[in-house]
Amino acid sequence: MYGAILGDIIGSPFEFDRGDKTKNFDLFSEGCGFTDDSVMTIAVGEALMAVGPEAAVKEIEDAVASNMQDWGKRYLHAGYGGSFRHWLKENNPKPYGSYGNGSAMRVSAVGWLYDSMERTREVARATANVTHNHPEGIKGAESTASAIYMARNGSSKEEIKAYIEREFHYDLSRTLDNIRTYYHHVESCQETVPEAIIAFLESKDFEDAIRNAVSLGGDTDTLGAITGSIAEAFYGIPAVLIAECKSRIDKGLMTDVLDEFDHVLGRSVDTYSDEVDETQANQMIEAAIDQYYIQQNKNGMLLFMEVMVTRMQQAGEVIVPYITENPFMSEEQISKVKAGDTISLDHDVRLKIETVKDADEKEWIGVFTSSEEMHKGSAGNVQMNQSIESILRLALNWEQVNGIVINPFGKYIQMTKKMIELLINGYEYNENERKSKDDENN
Repeated sequence: MYGAILGDIIGSPFEFDRGDKTKNFDLFSEGCGFTDDSVMTIAVGEALMAVGPEAAVKEIEDAVASNMQDWGKRYLHAGYGGSFRHWLKENNPKPYGSYGNGSAMRVSAVGWLYDSMERTREVARATANVTHNHPEGIKGAESTASAIYMARNGSSKEEIKAYIEREFHYDLSRTLDNIRTYYHHVESCQETVPEAIIAFLESKDFEDAIRNAVSLGGDTDTLGAITGSIAEAFYGIPAVLIAECKSRIDKGLMTDVLDEFDHVLGRSVDTYSDEVDETQANQMIEAAIDQYYIQQNKNGMLLFMEVMVTRMQQAGEVIVPYITENPFMSEEQISKVKAGDTISLDHDVRLKIETVKDADEKEWIGVFTSSEEMHKGSAGNVQMNQSIESILRLALNWEQVNGIVINPFGKYIQMTKKMIELLINGYEYNENERKSKDDENN
């Protein structure tokens, strides 16, 4: 569901043809925020998890309708269409024959939760039927869920394209460059879903897929949601974007549903990290710092803090430079060393953490996401990998320093002791929550 929500958030500022039909835009801006696309995506996902994978169609329809009304009333001003707003208020809601793109924008969870294409399409029809029972509304939900199902199960783009064209008769032979010339704001499945699928088919990664969708103009948040839901299943999502997503939706209410969804699928935050080593994993931190420089606001800092918590949960490490206060060996000893020798020192080697000073002469512990970052300016002659948690706790208790600074000789970010304290408290809270859930499941 992250892909749909991110597509919605990223596309939201450009809805109603407010963009320039370009891929060159800030991924996140002040105008970004979740809309009805995200609210209903979460509502449908939660309902499907509640009834379980074997639920009958009528049970699914009842649960989805009830949950959509509950979530819609929690978020009354999320941007619903007129007919849907009326439906939300009905005591006994009935489908109203819509072929709008709402059935496709909210179907993301269906593509993940079931073990066959037949069942995936059946449930997709059920989630559409509660409102969008027009054949085109149903087709939009079915085709989107089908593409997600195929993408997560390893199908190629060519296989996905062929299946969607054969089963749903959408024209996927057009190009984005051609579509941009005439496309405008339209909210029907038949003029949104194929365009969103093409945006995925022409993409090279998750971010590129979202940029493709938004560049078409029109109903950009919904295009982004549909494209993003398929792209997530095909490419995965970088961890920094997962953190960004969580920072832009309601913590607890919405994030709890996403966490439950991950649990049901048997995946964790690590699923999205693409980590091979600590340096690669720490690119999450570098990307978050980049976003902070772009945004220069509270949201940017919240994203950075979310990423730091994630890296702590992964037992992540940073590089800390040390300076030797006494030599390892004398020049005479060094002269006698031959290749392959094992050396025993006759004394303890004393190491001191290298600190850096700011313009006000305040001292900070300098830590680095990679050796490349450290070599931009550090004088330390010994580098050690230390857990992020341990170096934060050290800084918190070290009177001499003001806190830590990450990558002080490049694009840096300072963490005061107050920030460190907030971060550790957040980490400990999340860990306690995780342990409580594990205990419940056991």
